[in-house]
Amino acid sequence: SLLQLKLWNKYRVSNIPSLIFIDASTGKVVCRNGLLVIRDDPEGLEFPWGPKPFSEVVAGTLLRNNGQTLDSSALEGSHVGVYFSAHWCPPCRSLTRVLVESYRKIKEAGQKFEILFVSADRSEDSFKQYFSEMPWVAVPYADEARRSRLNRLYGIQGIPTLIVLDSKGDMITRQGRVEVLNDIECREFPWHPKPVLELTDSNAVQLNEGPCLVLFVDSEDDGESEAAKQLIQPIAEKIIAKYKAKEEEA
Repeated sequence: SLLQLKLWNKYRVSNIPSLIFIDASTGKVVCRNGLLVIRDDPEGLEFPWGPKPFSEVVAGTLLRNNGQTLDSSALEGSHVGVYFSAHWCPPCRSLTRVLVESYRKIKEAGQKFEILFVSADRSEDSFKQYFSEMPWVAVPYADEARRSRLNRLYGIQGIPTLIVLDSKGDMITRQGRVEVLNDIECREFPWHPKPVLELTDSNAVQLNEGPCLVLFVDSEDDGESEAAKQLIQPIAEKIIAKYKAKEEEA
């Protein structure tokens, strides 16, 4: 029915079963990954399962691949890429190769940036092998509860996913993967979302994330695509501002 379709679209449900918790008084999503919640907290001790600050969810020891440990408080004051990935997933491996270069470029440019690997590997050995290629930090593989809490916090539905946070731990974008692949030189870092994008192979994934307006123009005529962008940019900016004011994703 139309109502069912509206609900699927409103909550961006792409696979089932899906369990989403909502605050009835405001209509806001409290938690996207309800299935993980009831698995992790069967007694309901953490009810009402609302989003917690990143610093609270990540709190604890982090690893470097040389065996050194550091406290998660070391991330404070840096932009952070929270990287959900696994060695068994080929798109993850190819993104990791690009991301290693991007990470170096951003650090060399003097930016405060750290990446936190949250593994979805199937064994500790596989995690260690994959993490050995990464110059950043990771949640210990054995700390399954913390890895799961991070998955819940960002409603992760598939990998690879790279969530980019500002220095306060607030989300800049869920589309870190697209941004890294589209901006090899990292000129746009930290990748604040643009109201209007040119559609490419790598960012087409966003068509599945919510309602989109796609404008077709004659790309042979350079002036035409620029004119079209000028036309829809102010409309897009207005829509994004409206959702931001409501603290919802546009």
